[in-house]
Amino acid sequence: MGRQWGPAMRAAEQAGCVVSASRAGQPEAGSWSCSGVILSRSPGVVLCHEGIFIPFFSDLSYFARLFGSEPAEQWRFASAAPDEEVSEDEEEDQLRALGWFALLRVRHDPEEEVDGRGPAVAVAPLGAVPKGASLLACGSPFGSFCPDIFLNTLSRGVLSNAAGPLLLTDARCLPGTEGGGVFAVRPAGALVALVAAPLCWKAREWVGLTLLCAAAPLLRAARAGLGRLSPDAAALAALLPPELGAPWGLPLRDPGPPWAAAAVLVECGTVWGSGVVVAPRLVVTCRHVAPRETARVLVRPTTPKSANIWGHVVFATQETSPYDIAVVSLEEELEGVPVPVPTEHFYEGEAVSVVGFGVFGQACGPSVTSGILSAVVQVDDAPVMLQTTCAVHGGSSGGPLFSTCSGDLLGIVASNTRDNNTGATYPHLNFSIPITVLQPALQQYSQTGDMGGLRALDHAAEPVRVVWRLQRPLAEAPRSKL
Repeated sequence: MGRQWGPAMRAAEQAGCVVSASRAGQPEAGSWSCSGVILSRSPGVVLCHEGIFIPFFSDLSYFARLFGSEPAEQWRFASAAPDEEVSEDEEEDQLRALGWFALLRVRHDPEEEVDGRGPAVAVAPLGAVPKGASLLACGSPFGSFCPDIFLNTLSRGVLSNAAGPLLLTDARCLPGTEGGGVFAVRPAGALVALVAAPLCWKAREWVGLTLLCAAAPLLRAARAGLGRLSPDAAALAALLPPELGAPWGLPLRDPGPPWAAAAVLVECGTVWGSGVVVAPRLVVTCRHVAPRETARVLVRPTTPKSANIWGHVVFATQETSPYDIAVVSLEEELEGVPVPVPTEHFYEGEAVSVVGFGVFGQACGPSVTSGILSAVVQVDDAPVMLQTTCAVHGGSSGGPLFSTCSGDLLGIVASNTRDNNTGATYPHLNFSIPITVLQPALQQYSQTGDMGGLRALDHAAEPVRVVWRLQRPLAEAPRSKL
């Protein structure tokens, strides 16, 4: 994985474990398992997910309110297909289990030799890891089912979003990894969070992201709780790992990559999506976000210095155009919002990032997802489509695609992949319009007000239209089998 990942990998492998629970004297009733993090080896202290204890007791969780109770939401936190039935009791258990973690005291055999004493990991303060930072998730898929194969499986991603102690990552986790640790590259090897739930389906959209609970507030709550119990329990508080880099209550505030601030929320009537600032008073989004020319549009930036600004659609491609683009002219400049540098070259395999308002976008700002530029589709030696593996969801349309290394703007997100047979959408195969297609026309309009270059997007050549149909033209008309 590279030298920079070394400390995080070592911390993950040393701290990861599997926790199993079963009813005493009732082995026939089965067992439940999840992942966990070893906080201290001698004495042994483990933090794990409370979900495995659901069969033994129940309690209410405020997490149910975050994910809503409307049937249209249809959140699933397991790997079942979207059309598989899940009972109301199972859904209630899934939601209830999201909000709780368990601190376990592990008693070793006196004759068993234990490597190391005291804290096994260090903890990143809440807010110390910026959005877009690299993360390494460590959990055991399927719990105790087959630890010889699945124990401490690693998954790489970035911190996609944060809402207080709730974090989101595009590191892909599976059922059984709940309670597993998520570690930072910087601070090196620090425990950032525990896996709360793999987010699998929302309605008929595959999410493929993972919900986390920040480790620092969990451990603060554990210290406070232990202090109110017996003296023996209170003594365990001293074994919990320390926070790095900042005193309690003063988390570091890193704003994340500067290019991410160029993404804005675009609202056109009841429709909303993402957009990117390409000039101080010019925003580009998708036509299906802002489809009508002259329509009033509200743009909401993410930088605290800039207020919401009204604008209007000065150009939107026709529905017959292969390029799904709209241009919004703002009534005033977006203060403090950087204008990204458009790239001139594309490199297949390079690390890229998408910034957009998918999944929880309107509630907690844009998410950052990572991947690679998996394909550059060309017509007559000119790029006409970019394919990436970044996670793109509903609400991400119109958002920017960046080079992670240089921060240059590569393109505008237009769509992800849909299974026409089932209607399900999949985020990790998606398509963007190269900025090289748009930049000459945008520059011409910005400097002269001439829309000739933009209007030409409606008259793209047939080979370009074939590419954006996402299907090969038939050599002959299909014949019915009936």
